[in-house]
Parts: sequence; C-alpha cells; structure tokens
Amino acid sequence: MKLLRSNPWRGYAISRIFGALFYSTEVLPSSSSPPFELLRSRIWQIGNPRDSILPVLHQWRVEGGDVKQPELQGFIKWLRGYRRYSHALQISEWMSDEMKHDLHPGDIAVRLDLISKVHGLEEAERYFDSIPESLKLVPVYGALLYCYAKHNCLEKAESVFEKMKELCFVRVSSCYNTMLNLYSQMGKHGKVDILVKEMAEKGIDYNMNTLNIRLYSYAATLDVDRMEKLLMKMETDPLVTLDWHGYAAAADAFLKAGQLEKTAELLRKSEQLINSETRKIGYEHLMTSYAAIGSKHEVYRIWELYKNMVGFYNNGYRCMLSSLLKMDDIDGAEKIVEEWESGNKFFNIQIPYLLINAYCRKGLLEKAKSYVKKLSEGGKECCRTWALLATTYHMNDRMEEAVETLKMAASSASRPGWKFDNSTLAACFEYLKEKGDVEEAHELLILFRERGHFTTDLCDKIRNYIDSCAPPGSGVR
Repeated sequence: MKLLRSNPWRGYAISRIFGALFYSTEVLPSSSSPPFELLRSRIWQIGNPRDSILPVLHQWRVEGGDVKQPELQGFIKWLRGYRRYSHALQISEWMSDEMKHDLHPGDIAVRLDLISKVHGLEEAERYFDSIPESLKLVPVYGALLYCYAKHNCLEKAESVFEKMKELCFVRVSSCYNTMLNLYSQMGKHGKVDILVKEMAEKGIDYNMNTLNIRLYSYAATLDVDRMEKLLMKMETDPLVTLDWHGYAAAADAFLKAGQLEKTAELLRKSEQLINSETRKIGYEHLMTSYAAIGSKHEVYRIWELYKNMVGFYNNGYRCMLSSLLKMDDIDGAEKIVEEWESGNKFFNIQIPYLLINAYCRKGLLEKAKSYVKKLSEGGKECCRTWALLATTYHMNDRMEEAVETLKMAASSASRPGWKFDNSTLAACFEYLKEKGDVEEAHELLILFRERGHFTTDLCDKIRNYIDSCAPPGSGVR
C-alpha cells in the first residue's frame, strides 16, 4: 500500500546539475554492476544537508546498480547515526516512491521521526494522518509519542499515551520511559512517581533508562534519601547490569544534588568498568565530571590515561581544555593548547576559541589579541575569534579597538550573512558618529555590505542614520 509522500522533492533538474559535480555521469555498460560500496561513498561525499542525494540514487540505477530494501534501510540507519536526517529522509521516500518497496510499520516510524526532525512537528502530524489505520501499529504510535516528547508537547503526548493504552500497545518500558523523561524534564516529578507505580501494578518491566530517569528526577528535587535507595536497588538488582555509563549517570545525578563525595565515589566505580571499547568517551566524561567537582588532580590523572591509552584526538584536547578552564586553571590550559598545537594534524578552531574566550572573560585582552593575531598570521584567521574580541573590547569600553577588530571580523568571515553581535555593531557605529568620523563609518558600512553581511535595506537605514548626523561641510549628502 502506497502512502502519501511526506515531502515532494523539488528542484530535481538543478540538483542533478550540482550532483554531477560529485561523480561521473558516464553510463557503465549494462552488464557491469558497480560495487555497492561505491554508492555509499557517493552518498557520503554529499555532506551538505541542503544538497539532494537523489541525483546520486538515480544515477546509480542508470549505471545498472541495484539496491535492495534491507540495504536502503541500512543506509537510513547509517545516516541517522551521523545526524544526516534530511538525506536519510530522502532515501526513505525514494525507497517507496521510486523503488516501490512496501513500507513496514518500522519503516513508517523511522520516516515519521525523520520528518519531525527535518520539517517540524506539524508536517509529522500530517504524515501520521495519511497513514492507513491498518499500519498504525506500536512502532508508529511510539514514534509519534517520541516526537511530541522531543517537542515538549505534554498534552499531546499524554493523549497519544492514553490512546496507546486503549489499543493495548503499551506493554514494554520504552513508551513509559518516554513519558517519564518528559515529566522529569518539565518538572512534573509527582507524575514520575505515579507512572512508576503504574508500571509496577501492570507488571511492566523496567530497565536502566527507567532507573536513570528516576535518579535524575530525585536529583532535581534534592531527594537524596530516595536517590541512595534507588542506587542500592540498581547495584543489587539481578535484572540490572550497571556498566560505566550507568555509574556515570548516577554520579551526574548526585552531582546535581550537590553530593560531591558520593559523586567522586561513583566516578571511581565508573572508571573501573571502562574497557578498551569505551575508553575514549569514558575518559572524556570522567575529565569533565572531575572538573565539575573541582578535583584537578583527578582531571590530570585521567588525562594521562587518555593520552597513553586512547591517543591524540582533538575532542580529547577540547575536553581537557574546557575542564581546566572550568577550574580556572589558565596556566594549565595554556600548556595544553601548546601541546595540542605541536601535535595536531587537523586544525579545530574550537580549541583556540576556548582559550581566547577564557582570556576575554578574565579581562586578559592583550593575551586574547595576541593569540588571535597569531592565528591570523598562521593562516587560521577566523571571523568568530575576531568578533569575540570586538565584543569584549566593546564591553570594556575600548571602542577604537572594537571598531578595528570588527573590521577584521567582517573581512575574515568565511560566508556572507554572518551573525554579528547586534549591540557591538550598534555601539561601533554610534562611537564613530559621536567621534564625528563619518568617513570611517561609511568604510565600515561598505565593508559589511560588500561581504554580504548586511541586507540592502539595513545598509540604507544605517547610511541614512550616518548621513543625518554628518556635520556641515563634510561633503556627505
């Protein structure tokens, strides 16, 4: 049975032209079937979510390539894992509209979730309404419930949940967990207790997610006694296996309740359960958590383990740097950045930006300026760092320097339409107006216009404001 299309594909002709930039359109002989991994490679190359991957899929068929439904489902799962939701949705639609594959409830549930992420909740609701009643089974209703929960639509989520109960679709913990998490996030902690009791009465088995949600709910209400009892249950319950992530979640809950000693104890238990497969994410979480309780020694200890066992990763350095800055260790942060600079193979602006931002917050503006200039001279000029410096100068009433760094920010922006801090922009033009430097104000305006950061309408308004303040004899009309 064919479902209504969730989002008719537009601009096919134009997309085909751009798609041709990524691969050859030479048709292979019909007897030659291209290797399947080639299609995956072509899809991966189109990384911009605004670019359609449909030309790739059409060309694949022209070349004689075949792709079965399980393989398409695998592509969708793969793309969702990388948060390439628009491309995953395009494959889902192509699977039914072009390849004429029948969609199972699981496929429909995935598409419903993708539509919600790509086009919004209203479009997802319209798609749900187009689904035949015979296909509105547990996965589909579960996906709709999840969509409402993600958008914090409490009343709609409750309505769907009650409907699922009427249809006897609520037999496992997943739907209860969705509602428990929604109630907890919205501060409806009394509802959490009611739902937990209902699960027990109906014999609905809980899992780790259920227990973790309850922990966070108790942490939000600072109910330490119930947290302690629940943690004891988690540690002794034969149905529950606490891995490193489970103890880390429990530590986060106790941290939220201000129980620092208990947090440290649980972090130590978490570390003991980290294995070779979970070292990277586990150690990064431990560094962040130990920094949150102010344990600098433990942060450095985990960092040494990370470097020795995991290796050099930008994300690891970013995590360590943010941990040190959280503890106000500027000297240590500078050393970490120096170490990163000497060994990084792939530059990541987020790492120097963290240090520059810390300098600005601490009022160390000469250090901030020196580092931004160093990046610029090394070919790593970034609008984001110059704009941050301009705003900091503005906040410290150093307006001449704010104007100069704002010019650098506008000149180094990698794309038109960059969003600058409005208060800084206004302050710079106001400063030049009060200074009587109409010419420089015009130069700044022209720079922003030529770089595509201002609309024509905004440029006209600013120009009129500048010209209206021009002193007699300035030559400005």
